[in-house]
Amino acid sequence: MRNKVVFLVDMNAFFISCETTRHPEIIEKPAAVAGDPKNRTGIILTANYQARKYGVRTAMQVHEARKLCPQIVLIAPDHSFYRQKSHEVMNVLMEYTPIIEQNSVDEAWLDMTGSEGIFGQPLETAKTIMSHINEECGLWCSIGISENKFLSKMASDMKKPQGITELWQKDIKKKLWPLPVRKMYGIGNQTAKKLHGIGIFTIGDIAQYSRESLYKKFGKIGSQVYLLANGMDSSHVVSHDHDDVKSIGRSITLPKNIVYVEDAKLVLMKLADEVGIQARKQNKKGRTIQIIIKYSNFQTITRQKTIEPTNLTTIIYDTSIELLHKYWNHHKAVRLLGISLNNFDEKGHYEQISMFDLPKANVPKDNLEKTAKLEKALDAIREKYGFSTVNRATLLDTKIKSKEK
Repeated sequence: MRNKVVFLVDMNAFFISCETTRHPEIIEKPAAVAGDPKNRTGIILTANYQARKYGVRTAMQVHEARKLCPQIVLIAPDHSFYRQKSHEVMNVLMEYTPIIEQNSVDEAWLDMTGSEGIFGQPLETAKTIMSHINEECGLWCSIGISENKFLSKMASDMKKPQGITELWQKDIKKKLWPLPVRKMYGIGNQTAKKLHGIGIFTIGDIAQYSRESLYKKFGKIGSQVYLLANGMDSSHVVSHDHDDVKSIGRSITLPKNIVYVEDAKLVLMKLADEVGIQARKQNKKGRTIQIIIKYSNFQTITRQKTIEPTNLTTIIYDTSIELLHKYWNHHKAVRLLGISLNNFDEKGHYEQISMFDLPKANVPKDNLEKTAKLEKALDAIREKYGFSTVNRATLLDTKIKSKEK
């Protein structure tokens, strides 16, 4: 039986590294992606390695980071841009294997089993992939190599930045077992504290503990961590293609609470735009549009409407605005807004049968084709010149202001 070979490709300091591709002046400076320190999103999302030398860490308050490193350069997050860069990285990885499981926006598992005859030994292949990503995307990564997903994930964290680590079953006693339990993938602070309470402080302690006792104390999780600590992980690298997607959604926690519906409409325009773009990229058309409203007291409501299958931003936006006006509460401040498109049309095109049963979109039927062509053209412009080239929210803002005059 052929031995499995699994890579975990982990992009280094991903958000801020993405920013260096368009702000090369910050490459040698301590810098971080962070929210505005004047509002609730004022935390460090990702710091580069220069900033980390000063003690700046993810989730740290911005004011704390500035005390440690007064000269730090802070950049507001641009998640649309990071998704775009993530897509670029995944396209590179697809040149090496079709079996890719994206674990998050900045990391993915690759099943490289049997690729030695094409790309060479795992270590050489990893070096090739690392260089390819840097040349193509301007980003650096670390890569873990092993025979399963867990060990490759653990290996990817052992050398950063720009590290390549092999961690095979034969290596775990020397490389894995000495690590503290908090370093184990899947173990959080609370579980670590409970393990400490029974005298378990290292991954090796877990591996040598009684599996039965761990099961009695922690249930299935106890049994699972025992197996992982011993390097055993039977899970497969599973590719998730677009057909697996059940919903496409975007939400945003607002920099400050809003109380006016016109402000909410501007936010929904941006969210509808992002949802529409993603749906068109995946060739998905949804029948149900849902909005999410979270108030300042953390009460959350969701409201939805079923229409003809669509992926047009204009229709997604118009439907969300209809729901917004219908359920807007003038007496409550809003801290989060979201939109999702779901209940996808499996055939991927407009079905005539539904046109008699479902509410009509606000876009006239004879304009649907023109609207689709326009949105396709906008997508092409943004793909070539960047997402911010055409800003629908700005156009909408102008439209609103002109109506008010």
